[in-house]
Amino acid sequence: MSELDYEAQYNNRARVPEHVDINARWSAASAAYRTQKTGQLDLAYGPGARQRYDFFPGHADSAPLVVYIHGGYWQRGDHKEYAFLARELNAAGLSVALPSYSLCPTVSVMDIVGELRQFLIELWQRTRVHPLVVGHSAGGHLTAAMLATDWGGIPGVPTDLVRAGYALSGVFDLPPLVETSLNAALGLTAETAHAASPMFWPPPSKARVFAAAVGGLESEEFLRQSRAIARTWRQAGVTAEDVVVANTNHFTIVDELARGTSPMFKSVVALARTITVR
Repeated sequence: MSELDYEAQYNNRARVPEHVDINARWSAASAAYRTQKTGQLDLAYGPGARQRYDFFPGHADSAPLVVYIHGGYWQRGDHKEYAFLARELNAAGLSVALPSYSLCPTVSVMDIVGELRQFLIELWQRTRVHPLVVGHSAGGHLTAAMLATDWGGIPGVPTDLVRAGYALSGVFDLPPLVETSLNAALGLTAETAHAASPMFWPPPSKARVFAAAVGGLESEEFLRQSRAIARTWRQAGVTAEDVVVANTNHFTIVDELARGTSPMFKSVVALARTITVR
């Protein structure tokens, strides 16, 4: 079997040229929702310029809460571009929080992991609601990292702060990125890539729930990544599944989260409601 071309496998912008139009559509829908919906915009969770988030409340103070972490290979993206995802979730009665974070090469991938932990601490202090963490691509990696975090060692939050995660097209095994053009900004070495990979961390508690969704039209490596982390964590006793979403690519899979009739949307809503009350 020939060796995989990791550049072709992981460079999703090259694989899906229409990503430009897709992102423009998302940004326009998000700008409209941020104008129309009574949300709390650009709240600070830390001193950094990008340590900001939008909060779109649900129907009650104790409403189930979804946190959506954007992708962009830890080097691009902003929470303002994804407010459109809150529309259907708000309509279903859920609250939605969308954080930004500092980007590589200004910071490292593990620095970003630390920022998202800081964000979830701030959000807990604000809401006292266990969040369902959802993320796409690099955000999928951060979703897994939040679920696998040992919250017991962090004061001011419950040991089970993050009870469930739902990753879309996540990257959980980072060493393959080292020899790609993506690493120009990331600055990963074989050692730091391994250390930043949730696949190789101690798995979450057996009480946790995790889903790794991936588009059926994505590369072999993205399909492998989702299968592998779900299998690894399932073997450790976590309730973990991998889900292949037919006829979606690395970008259009996100649209499933905004479509109120999709199986993904229904699963996310049900899971968010379940972890709030248990």
